Amino acid sequence: MSQIDTLFATKVYRADLADARAAELNDELKTACLSIAKDDRAGREWCREHGYAGYTSYASLNDLPRRAPAFAELTRRLDKHAAAFARDLHFDLGKKKLALDSLWINILKSGGVHTAHIHPHSVISGTYYVATPKGSSSLKLEDPRLGLMMASPPRKESAPADSRPFVYLEPRQGTLVLFESWLRHEVPSNRSREDRISISFNYAWS
Repeated sequence: MSQIDTLFATKVYRADLADARAAELNDELKTACLSIAKDDRAGREWCREHGYAGYTSYASLNDLPRRAPAFAELTRRLDKHAAAFARDLHFDLGKKKLALDSLWINILKSGGVHTAHIHPHSVISGTYYVATPKGSSSLKLEDPRLGLMMASPPRKESAPADSRPFVYLEPRQGTLVLFESWLRHEVPSNRSREDRISISFNYAWS
């Protein structure tokens, strides 16, 4: 008798914000993102210096919930989803809690990419998708064991998602994705002629 167990699963949380208020909130977030990007001279300069094809507030602003009510409302919603994900991950938080400690805008121009990275010093990270025009990038997730596979043969094209070295998620406008911050991920080239707009964030244990 033989047995195969699936161990050390990597969980990714997805939810669509689809209640009566969601579409209006998304419109408000889009307007706020574009307005802030226009006014944030320091952020645009950082993007030019670092070759970012578009705009990100990552290196310039840390007060988005105070700048626009839509970001404050989004933060309240994120807190609920992060708490649900933490429960499913069976985190023992003790007397501490998970707290949102960074939130930033990403506007990726046509042809723009965001190379593979992780989010150090964070517990849960994620992205809310404000605008995902047809042809815009998926979220590419990397198997965290990839660097340890050494002489492992490639996987068949028919392999299920939990056996592939990379998984591509195609989020829609209004989709929220959460993952543990050690999970390496990237955004391939935006093949749409329109901007791909998202809001990313980190939760810390404090």
